[in-house]
Amino acid sequence: MTSSHTDSNWKLRYFSILFGQGLSLLGSSLTQFVLLWWITDSTGSVARLASAGIFALLPQAIFGTVGGTIADRHNRKWIMITADIVAAISVLGLVILFHLDRIELWHIYTAMIVRSSMHAFQQPAMNATIPNLVPTDFLPRAAGMTQTISGIVLVGAAPLGAIAIAAMPVSTALLLDPITALLGIAPLAVFNIPQGKPQEKQRFVQDLQDGISFVWKHLGLRTLFGIIGFMTLVVVPAFTLVPLLVKEHFNGGASQVAFLQSLGGAGLIIGGAIVAIAAPKRKVRWFLNGFIVACSSVSLAGIAPADGIWIAGIGWALASVFYVCGRSPVTALLQLSVPNHLQGRVFALLLTIEAVSAPIGLALMIPIGEITGIRGLFIGMGFTAGFVTLLGYLSRSLLDLENSHPTHAAPTANVGPGT
Repeated sequence: MTSSHTDSNWKLRYFSILFGQGLSLLGSSLTQFVLLWWITDSTGSVARLASAGIFALLPQAIFGTVGGTIADRHNRKWIMITADIVAAISVLGLVILFHLDRIELWHIYTAMIVRSSMHAFQQPAMNATIPNLVPTDFLPRAAGMTQTISGIVLVGAAPLGAIAIAAMPVSTALLLDPITALLGIAPLAVFNIPQGKPQEKQRFVQDLQDGISFVWKHLGLRTLFGIIGFMTLVVVPAFTLVPLLVKEHFNGGASQVAFLQSLGGAGLIIGGAIVAIAAPKRKVRWFLNGFIVACSSVSLAGIAPADGIWIAGIGWALASVFYVCGRSPVTALLQLSVPNHLQGRVFALLLTIEAVSAPIGLALMIPIGEITGIRGLFIGMGFTAGFVTLLGYLSRSLLDLENSHPTHAAPTANVGPGT
């Protein structure tokens, strides 16, 4: 992609969309916090809490590559708007059921399935849109800013969720999700979003296969995706099981869960700021080093004694800082090294790998957690994933990945009218 500085409005457009999506993410994160704590407090079950995580992730695995292919074939702006609207409607359904006191666990699982399905369409479209909104040299900073916004959201969503649980009915707290969704949709509806002319459409299945084939034939990308997939398999269950760790090991409640998640959010802000300022050039090494430290830091949450939740908080914050330092360069790396007309499918494939790995990991952690206990589970998850990530330094193709370049130029940020 050539410079988009020729479009004088790119900053206003990009930052309006970024902050709009940040507000939408705030509502979604608050909703997730409220629902997961309701399940934890109501059931106290590893299996039911892990099942919630599975239902929140599995649809992304089922629809991920389909969503990416659609993002490369159709208007990405309207894909994002439609996905946000459908997800908001699913939460409105929960609001009504909670208000009528007719909520059941399967209702929450159903809403999570719908929200996850919409994410499978929204996220690849958004990731593939960013290179058309900013100059090429701004992409690493854009990735860092995205993580900073995510961190701010987590810092805000966790305590807001805890306050909401204590101060108002669940039905009222959940209303914030559709409200913030509308705020996120507004900039997408107002601004013209550039999207280069798509290549001539083939059969849908062929388009789908092209994205998978591009990654499979590239050993460096294949190794990168494999490490991320394994890390997701082993570590991501920790994020779903934090409420149970707090309740069983630290004898805490919603406010203690909010404490840990807020520290994690602060870590995301710090990590995002580091990436935005540093604009990493050795992206693969940032990825490996960041993930090694992040995975190892997760273990601190399990190592901490029952009266040492502050130690777990330090580990959680460090894990978040280094996760962002490792994950953000991957986004920029793919945006720079994958042709834009394939980016929707490549990002969707990565989303699918993560979405497949996470529920499998949660399913595996249910019997393991029953044997080791929640504390031992956290210790084992962190150190195992950190060791496997360390092995990435043995792959020359992975280390050389940042030297590759797309075979087709991506469109400029001011190409063609978006609708």
